[in-house]
Amino acid sequence: MASSVLFLLSIFFTFLSLQSSLSNSAILLPLSHSLSTTLFNTTHHLLKSTATRSASRFRRHRSRVSLPLSPGADYTLSFSIGAETISLYMDTGSDVVWLPCHPFECILCEGKYSPSAVSHPGPLNLTSASPTSCNSAACSAVHSSLPSSDLCAMAECPLESIEIDECNPFHCPPFYYAYGDGSFVARLFQDTLSFRAAAPPLELPKFTFGCANSALGEPIGVAGFGRGLLSLSAQLARSSPEIGNYFSYCLISHSFDADRVRQPSPLILGRYEEKIKKEGTTTTTTNVVYYSYTPMLNNPKHSYFYCVGLEAASVGGKRIPAPASLRRVDRRGNGGMVVDSGTTFTMLPRKFYESVVGEFDRRVGAVFRRANAVEERTGLSPCYYAKEGEKFFAGVPQLVLHFGGNSSVVMPRRNYFYEFSDAAAKRVVGCVMFLDGGDEAEGGGGPAGLLGNYQQQGFEVVYDLEEKRVGFARRKCASMWG
Repeated sequence: MASSVLFLLSIFFTFLSLQSSLSNSAILLPLSHSLSTTLFNTTHHLLKSTATRSASRFRRHRSRVSLPLSPGADYTLSFSIGAETISLYMDTGSDVVWLPCHPFECILCEGKYSPSAVSHPGPLNLTSASPTSCNSAACSAVHSSLPSSDLCAMAECPLESIEIDECNPFHCPPFYYAYGDGSFVARLFQDTLSFRAAAPPLELPKFTFGCANSALGEPIGVAGFGRGLLSLSAQLARSSPEIGNYFSYCLISHSFDADRVRQPSPLILGRYEEKIKKEGTTTTTTNVVYYSYTPMLNNPKHSYFYCVGLEAASVGGKRIPAPASLRRVDRRGNGGMVVDSGTTFTMLPRKFYESVVGEFDRRVGAVFRRANAVEERTGLSPCYYAKEGEKFFAGVPQLVLHFGGNSSVVMPRRNYFYEFSDAAAKRVVGCVMFLDGGDEAEGGGGPAGLLGNYQQQGFEVVYDLEEKRVGFARRKCASMWG
């Protein structure tokens, strides 16, 4: 969306020697947190900004793919393109990999990026990259599957060459892409992508990506992990199916406290098989982890989304049915809930949101006083003041999310109720960490809700592309390092 805080979750792809803790096909990666303290000076301002970014992303999702790239609760990953190393935002709701290339102009980017917050070398000079041809599948994919003849015409290919299918020398035309608070124009290129710290090093020799020379409000670049043809996961799957068709991450619980020491969170490419050695023996047994799986819903319009169906939410044992728009996706691509690593807070359609937070208020509001001033400053609601000298403890009801496929996920309290100190009131404040996604009738179509990364903390979230399902399992994420 007190002390100065703004957390920036960074993924640094440092491949480890995995020994016996992982299966042979899995790669374990650290997801570490970085903080920028230069842009916001109060907890309230930070929460307000993060809530605004989540809302902006959701509105853009309802019309087209979106991603908030301003500093905040975002992940970055590091890898090499050719001879250059780059750090990009990682997002499961986007299906294109792009990076800023020299010369690079970013309009309205002031205050959106702090060099001290994340390692970023700036626009790249890609001397070894080759342009993508206009009649390639990648060019059609990035231009919404336009016929190669149209694309070659856009690239000013002569009619004679189009007719006899000799357009290879002609480059794919530039493409436009829009995010939640910005956009960019880029051209497609190919080069070798490598994770050099891996043992052995992992390479994709013909990796396709966008090279942007101009952007609006997007200073860093994005590595899409969505279901589209050009996403990083899709290209990994074509090169190494055992890795790319199955990936997961486990986000270590964080807060908006700048002084808290943050441990790296694991991102795993491939299947994770945790082993436990029995003391005094040489045998190993598998530590069974139980996942709650829900089917991915097909979206005929936004096929790159990881859409699932939310059936209901239980607050303190009271089950609140979700609207039909959250349970399924219709033939026009509207509805469903997107599991999104790039949005901080979960967004729910207005009537359902009001029912859920209304049940919270009925229970919590009977014990604690509403913090209306905090709600105005943070954009979160409802918020409450704890009693003087006390915290909320058992006064907050349990929350359970019920997904399709008879999948129920019990949420830890910290995933939906954030507590912090309000210096002005000299009290502890607690806020419900869900946002109003607006009236569905006014949304213009698209997903009905988003499951944000704040609500995914403390879970291993699995994207199983072969079985077309998303899984959740409560984990001690730090212990997954072995």
